[in-house]
Amino acid sequence: MPALHERRPLGLTGIEVSPVALGCWPISGMTSLGVNDADSLATLHESLALGINFLDTAYCYGADGESERLIARALRGRRDEAVIATKGGIAWGEDRKMIRDARPETLRRHCEESLRRLETDHVELLYLHGPDNVTPLADSAGELKRLMNEGKTRSVGVSNFSLAQLIEFHAHCPITAFQPNYNMIQRQIEADSLPWCRENHVAVAVYWPLMKGLLAGKLARDHVFDAKDGRAKYSQFQGEEWVRNQELIDRLRPIAEECGRTLAQMAVNWTIHQPGITSALCGAKRPEQIRENAGALGWRLTADQLARIDAALEERGAAATMRAVT
Repeated sequence: MPALHERRPLGLTGIEVSPVALGCWPISGMTSLGVNDADSLATLHESLALGINFLDTAYCYGADGESERLIARALRGRRDEAVIATKGGIAWGEDRKMIRDARPETLRRHCEESLRRLETDHVELLYLHGPDNVTPLADSAGELKRLMNEGKTRSVGVSNFSLAQLIEFHAHCPITAFQPNYNMIQRQIEADSLPWCRENHVAVAVYWPLMKGLLAGKLARDHVFDAKDGRAKYSQFQGEEWVRNQELIDRLRPIAEECGRTLAQMAVNWTIHQPGITSALCGAKRPEQIRENAGALGWRLTADQLARIDAALEERGAAATMRAVT
């Protein structure tokens, strides 16, 4: 596949990123099966070769920063080829339970440790991974602004925020990028935060464009999840939601075939061409996976195809909130 070097502005920074980003959670080995360093490094190198320059990671991607450490290894001697985004404010406790901590001292510690792991003196984008609902947003924003002023990050972003939280944070520190979940059937941001981001020149880099692989269409109706596969706990992979999603896949598949693309490529292409979307984070742990993701670049769905997709989505109806079911 030829390199596709389409670029889009990252807010008002002057930095340009690929419309498809490499989501670097899978290479951490935390929840993905069959992860190894050789494949992960090959995936990172293949991303750059394909023109995907936007690498998205986080302090908590790995029990000991495995994702960031692998990125550092892949970028030795070629750091200037990549735009690195990392996140702080979430870590793992000794019991492997998630700890949300957006206090200024924690954000600074996470940032400085991430820079050491990444073997760099700065990142292009540093996100608050999510509010902890205890620390005032003004305190978190103030510390991230200080880190930006010190040159440890070129810009600041936020993830998993409501519209009200975006507005409050932005009043204390300029937001360059927002990272919410978004895909064909989870489109809540279109009603509130996405218009605000467009009005304020904030880039939107979305995660779950394939809804954790569901929209790739590779899971049969009778699929049995491995006990270690975390997707089984989510409502979209159970009961009536699972049935409705499979019916949607059946309606979308002929459109993808008409395009000469895989379902995953069509779903990502649809996502990156929605108004206000800057980039879609596509996770991968092997080179062939990022090659498929790159196939979403360099083409457009026709008006007729978009209309048929809209009809299929309307028939499917609004998706339930993506929540874990115990």
